[in-house]
Amino acid sequence: MGCCKRTGPGYATPLEAMSGPKETIIYVNCIYNGTGRKKPDFLATVDVDPNSPTYSKVIHRLSMPYIGDELHHSGWNACSSCHGDPSTTRRFLILPSVVSGRVYVIDTQKNPKAPSLHKVVESEDIIEKTGLAYPHSSHCLASGDIMISCLGDKDGNAKGNGFLLLDSEFNVKGRWEKPGHSPLFSYDFWYQPRHKTMISSSLGAPATFTRGFNIQHVKDGLYARHLHVYSWPDGELKQTLDLGETGLTPLEMRFLHDPCKDTGYVGCAYTSNIVRFFKTEDGSWSHEVAISVKPLKVQNWILPELPGFITDILISIDDRFLYFINWLQGDIRQYNIEDPKNPVFVGQVYVGGLVQKGSPVVAVTEDGKTWQSDVPEIQGHRLRGGPNMIQLSLDGKRLYATNSLFSTWDRQFYPELVEKGSHMLQIDVDTVKGGLKINPNFFIDFGAEPDGPCMAHEMRYPGGDCTSDIWI
Repeated sequence: MGCCKRTGPGYATPLEAMSGPKETIIYVNCIYNGTGRKKPDFLATVDVDPNSPTYSKVIHRLSMPYIGDELHHSGWNACSSCHGDPSTTRRFLILPSVVSGRVYVIDTQKNPKAPSLHKVVESEDIIEKTGLAYPHSSHCLASGDIMISCLGDKDGNAKGNGFLLLDSEFNVKGRWEKPGHSPLFSYDFWYQPRHKTMISSSLGAPATFTRGFNIQHVKDGLYARHLHVYSWPDGELKQTLDLGETGLTPLEMRFLHDPCKDTGYVGCAYTSNIVRFFKTEDGSWSHEVAISVKPLKVQNWILPELPGFITDILISIDDRFLYFINWLQGDIRQYNIEDPKNPVFVGQVYVGGLVQKGSPVVAVTEDGKTWQSDVPEIQGHRLRGGPNMIQLSLDGKRLYATNSLFSTWDRQFYPELVEKGSHMLQIDVDTVKGGLKINPNFFIDFGAEPDGPCMAHEMRYPGGDCTSDIWI
């Protein structure tokens, strides 16, 4: 797939990407859906250049043409997988709307600081031609097509899930997987062409998770615990990995960036484990728990134990560090994964959570003492909610974090966040010994938006990043 020329988008290798230009702006998906404010979601352009007079400010807002979308994840029309194609450029940002089912195509080339709407792929067109709805994760393919995981059918049933294909003009092309090879549940995915494999993760039926979290739904088996292994690019389901009780709700997943590597990780939210998946000697795939986050014994919460609830993970482009978020406990962690089988804990920072000082929820140690995490104020602002999404700079030295998961879940677990809005932080990373430290000079308060407080989720750089670029 692709050719050998070096005039296409992205970078020839992951290590070359690490030497790419330093980020100066970042695009952030901002959500009004579910907040009670009847405004359209928007794409914010945030200035992250310390030498700019508008540093640490929202410098542009592109509102979507409809209300009720719930922008969530995003991807590009082209990335390093298209590096060998001189006819392709990384120009269009793909914004699936997980609730409305629309897919927005945003032109970032005409004016990167003020992107514009290029096209709307309507949900009716997608449903009519594929039966798919609730679009989630988006990746570009070396063929020029766009692939988007969809979590169910128009009625929110998981049995209708699968993978949407858009062509290079963003027309609905059909489904990617072969007929009869849809996964049990869907969520995120990543492909590793040199191993002729795509692996997808799974959450649950949209009719279940869009209503908020109910622990009984876990007991009833309405949330998933599987990874689905496909042949690439054929779309044939080859293997289903049952992660068991230690792998409930496997969400964000990443292969190592080195295209020769045959291993990766997935964050299992409910059970708060990082599971490593890998290829075995016989060519099949297997899995093991690589990192476990212990639940905290707590008082004044709905349950006697508070899980970490891992919502996002990413791997540095040089494959040295794994980062992940504990949405409920409120910390971001850094692990050295130079030995992928044996991750080593090297960094942690608390940036919110249910057990921060000032919260009614307190953690209890084994000897009966109570404690709460120290979460600093940034520029006079108390940090609300818990961290949810992260994005890392190409050189691995700056980590950005937002704190909205999904509007109904935000309202359920962090009602103050819906009332007062999200924020965005920047964390300095020690890439030598490991370590995380909040940058006090950077703070975006989405509670101060002109149309009222909003929620902030996924982030993307115009030049690509470690959660969108795939090498072939």
